[in-house]
Amino acid sequence: MRRRHLTLALTSGALLPMVGLRAQTWPDKPVRFVLSQPPGSGPDNVARLLGDRLGALWGQPVVIDNKPGGQNTIGAQAAARATADGSTFYFATTAALVTNVYLFKSLPYDPQKDFVPVAFVARSPFGLLVEANSPLRSLQAMVDKAKAEPGRLTLGNEGPRTFSGMISRVMAARLKIEPNQVPYASIAVATQNLLGGQVEAIVADLASTAALVRAGKLRLLAVSSAQRVTGFEAVPTLAESLPGFDMVGWFAIVAPAGTPAQVVQRINRDVNTLLAERAMAERIAAIGPIADASMSVDQVGAFLRSEHQSWAAATKEIGLLPE
Repeated sequence: MRRRHLTLALTSGALLPMVGLRAQTWPDKPVRFVLSQPPGSGPDNVARLLGDRLGALWGQPVVIDNKPGGQNTIGAQAAARATADGSTFYFATTAALVTNVYLFKSLPYDPQKDFVPVAFVARSPFGLLVEANSPLRSLQAMVDKAKAEPGRLTLGNEGPRTFSGMISRVMAARLKIEPNQVPYASIAVATQNLLGGQVEAIVADLASTAALVRAGKLRLLAVSSAQRVTGFEAVPTLAESLPGFDMVGWFAIVAPAGTPAQVVQRINRDVNTLLAERAMAERIAAIGPIADASMSVDQVGAFLRSEHQSWAAATKEIGLLPE
């Protein structure tokens, strides 16, 4: 009888899920971060910076796998379909995990069902920018011009169904102005046209434009975050003129649904430890975003849910319907 019980116990042990066993020895092979942006972009620069440090900590390389295009759907779909064994993660942006839901009638992935939260990385404020020698030296000056000449002030962004475009339209609606919203294929093109005088102002992420501001080629009139941005403390927030305004991009790490919880908790702990280092936070800030080492796995999940509520309301406010 004892022998039979021992045999059953051994048999049951042999049936333990292999994924659970692997979680105990993780990482035992290279870890992949899928991105929906190209090399050299703001998210890519942050992911590579963080990935280098994580790779050294884990003793396995962190491979950055860039899959840009399709309004983030290509990269998101690839990450969602990856094996949930702790070897693949999605270094995601606001658009991929939240705003796409309110812009498209259908997506080839479900941000809320296909992924589990892992770690929050950084916030990426947007800015209202003009060329350094522009006569528009403040937000109020821009508002005054826009109201004096409705439809004449040119305001560049990446189009109505993009992050910068939505921020631009919500800002204009709340300021009660009607600028000429000029869509561009990319922020890089919009920035070049701003420098060349073809457009009077743009809404763009600081990760893409901070270097030009520091070089004295562009001037920040306001930032889109609720608090002033470290390194640009003299620049007012839109919330100072529009109470409650807080629309920022962000980066977060998520994993394919079913990824072992032990691995998720390990990455959350390690990412937060690195982000809490002053040197790491400063290097990320030099790129543009603001590191945030404060969120547990559960808090990341709660944050994502609150973002869905905020962006659902914002798209409704400007009448933006899914297509």
